[in-house]
Amino acid sequence: MSLLGRVFEIYDIHEMADYISNVLNKSVIIENKNFELIAYSSSGDYEYDTTQQKTILSKKCPSFIIERLEKEGVVQQLESKNDPIRVQPMEEVGFYQRVVIRVKYNERTVGYIWVLESNILLKEAELEFLTSITSHVGTLIYDFTTRNLRKESREHRLFWQLINHEYVNEKQIRQEANLASIRLPERFTIFVVSITNQAHVEVLEKVKKVIDNVKAIPSSSYLEKDSKVIFIVSGASHIKDDAISQAKQLVQLLDEKMTDGERKQLLLGIGHEYLHLAEMRKSFLQALEVIETVSAINDTTTLPVEYGKLGMYRYLLTLYEKNSSEGFINQDLLKLMKKDDENKTKLLETLKVYLTNHLKLKKTAQELFIHPNTLNYRIKQILESTDIDLEDFNMNSHLYTELLLLYNVPEYYYRYREALQYYFK
Repeated sequence: MSLLGRVFEIYDIHEMADYISNVLNKSVIIENKNFELIAYSSSGDYEYDTTQQKTILSKKCPSFIIERLEKEGVVQQLESKNDPIRVQPMEEVGFYQRVVIRVKYNERTVGYIWVLESNILLKEAELEFLTSITSHVGTLIYDFTTRNLRKESREHRLFWQLINHEYVNEKQIRQEANLASIRLPERFTIFVVSITNQAHVEVLEKVKKVIDNVKAIPSSSYLEKDSKVIFIVSGASHIKDDAISQAKQLVQLLDEKMTDGERKQLLLGIGHEYLHLAEMRKSFLQALEVIETVSAINDTTTLPVEYGKLGMYRYLLTLYEKNSSEGFINQDLLKLMKKDDENKTKLLETLKVYLTNHLKLKKTAQELFIHPNTLNYRIKQILESTDIDLEDFNMNSHLYTELLLLYNVPEYYYRYREALQYYFK
């Protein structure tokens, strides 16, 4: 029997993902044109790399992976080629070698099929199989998207169009809204609430109930998608940052009404405030970037929830990718790690807290629960054991970002632990 088999008898996108996976003996992910998860292979014992696991959990390909694919020209190739494209591995960020092919419906891109190759490449016949099924898969993606849209109210469909950038111009969509008596915001921000684990989806239901019971905060509308609730938060058109202020009130409300355990399950992100509807998707993606950053460094309570306040944290994933790809290890921090191991000291932690507190002795000593004299002794040890110059702002900034990665990204920490084995032989 040919590889095609019964493929054209399948009319469910999830069943199709399983079928493709079984034919190719590979893990398969089907995404829409915005790199959001539609279906993945759920049957069989197929390997998933870290990127696929994150995609399945968050229902969207991580933004730093998309940026890397754009940088490598993969996204541009997808828009111009109909044949499968083999994407080289980026193992330092958990992205193994795979094949991707664009899926179209009525000559418009509607999504992509991703097949993880790992060490065994797809054969020519298997690549031809992928090419031959894209038209049918395109129909399934279109039908799936259309059915989901029918479930939404007209107001929700308009907001989904805005978030997905699926409209001709702002004037047109405002006219459509007026005809349907739908009030669109003049000033807005996007506030996204997600969860750390799919098993805690009931926490999102409480989020909606908490916010539904408060009428004073003018959240225009909220949308639901997989494990996320997306709030379009309105602000007074003549008051700058009013939408951000309203979104921050929602965050405060959740902090007050949710238990500590529930709050730790929430990932929150607020995008920039905008006046033009065309930038609603931009605010949405910014909110998602906050969530991805918080999730990646495993800190749901202390990091800023506003995109505009992320500061250095915004670049952590990029720095992680760059340092991992180059095999970079900071020798000074490695020396402190070795000294801590040998002498049961806490020099690495002391340096992190000291830099976090802008080199303020009293505040650092209080946070570490040690006497200021003990702190002075530790700092003297740090300076004597390394080439660190705490009067050098650039060095301090670099050390601080390295320590953020070291303490918040487990994979980064393990790289340093492995480096101890061969740097000090």
